[in-house]
Amino acid sequence: MNTEESLINRVIRGDLFAFKQLIGQHEKLVTHMIARIIDNDEDVKDISQEVFIKVFKNLAKFNFNAKLSTWIAQIAYRTAINHANKFLRQNFVIGDEIEHELINYETPEHILNAKTESEFLQYHIEKLPLAYRTVITLYHLNEFTYREIEEITGMPEGTVKNYLFRARQLLKQRLEKYYK
Repeated sequence: MNTEESLINRVIRGDLFAFKQLIGQHEKLVTHMIARIIDNDEDVKDISQEVFIKVFKNLAKFNFNAKLSTWIAQIAYRTAINHANKFLRQNFVIGDEIEHELINYETPEHILNAKTESEFLQYHIEKLPLAYRTVITLYHLNEFTYREIEEITGMPEGTVKNYLFRARQLLKQRLEKYYK
């Protein structure tokens, strides 16, 4: 039995220290995943707690067909999307071509005041439509495979690849304005 299976079995048997360890191992992933969809820090914290409650309640159903991190990311993604649909009323449909990006007329001064290139890039990733932002984050920042992203989001693999391509193109267009 590998360490992941052992940890899961300990949590299922009620070992709260093991559950705390599981949270510690996946907290950054969950927070990062939710923060890509939800802008409010308090909501991100609340949704993160909700995700780990769902993980705890459903851990016995985990079947090891995927990595635990993929399964947890799927729960985080779906919980955040449900929250966004209920409370933020954003105009998007996951898995379809319909996406409405809110136009934000930030001043160039605000954009150029980013402290590092990484923050500057993160700023522009945040401005991508939700599905693009999600796919690019899962693929490049969380290093999930196309197959794992399909499992997490429910989008077909072709759509994942398409959204990833479009996200890169949008980022390239936006960044070309600042980097020659």
